[in-house]
Amino acid sequence: MLQRLLFFAYGVVSYLIFLATFLYAIAFVGGFAVPRQLDGPLEGSLALALAVNCALLTVFAVQHSVMARRWFKARWTRIVPWPIERSTYVLCASLALLLLFWQWRPVGIEIWSVKSPAARLVLWALFATGWATVLTVTFLINHFDLFGLRQVWLSLVGQPYTRVSFRTPLPYRLVRHPLYFGFLLAFWMTPTMTLAHLLFALATTAYIVLAIQFEERDLVAEHGAAYETYRRSVPMLLPVGGRQRTTDAAAHGQTASAG
Repeated sequence: MLQRLLFFAYGVVSYLIFLATFLYAIAFVGGFAVPRQLDGPLEGSLALALAVNCALLTVFAVQHSVMARRWFKARWTRIVPWPIERSTYVLCASLALLLLFWQWRPVGIEIWSVKSPAARLVLWALFATGWATVLTVTFLINHFDLFGLRQVWLSLVGQPYTRVSFRTPLPYRLVRHPLYFGFLLAFWMTPTMTLAHLLFALATTAYIVLAIQFEERDLVAEHGAAYETYRRSVPMLLPVGGRQRTTDAAAHGQTASAG
């Protein structure tokens, strides 16, 4: 019983760290009331700043993608008990992001700046919509399973884990990866784009496109023909170009692996 209590406490702490990191990320990208922001004046060497930023983005991408893969989980759970595997992933992802926030180097070179108040308002509205989409999508599937709380709760009360049902809430009938679509809005919709912000947006977009390929390979292996049918019927990221979107296919798996 003590072990299960410790697992539950670990899961709750990991979730709270994630929640704080998520809120900080909004302020970091948007430039609101945090000591180090995505945009800002250059301090020191431009080459060094770009190299550090690329290294930080690489650390996050490798952690986020590798730890989500099936082959890694199969080996990792020989070391980390299964009930806290997801919480550990969430904690590591949060720590990788916090490292990025801490060590990020603004470079201060303006790429564009929108002056129109109305246009700036539209861009900030889209920025907010992106973050709201990310959070909302997690609740449309199973927020607490995605972030490890369901696993440690079921372990605490002695109930077996069962997978969340195979379904497509409304956003998943428009695009296969609405969570990633939300991130793209959050990262690109800014009235002032600096070189550091552009680097961040380009790198995260490239990572998203690449990560989807690995995730969908895992999803086909897990769900077979159902996911293949879904993939052929619904666009990947932009809600254009797909055929009918009422296919019964997997949304939970892809979002969980997205982390």
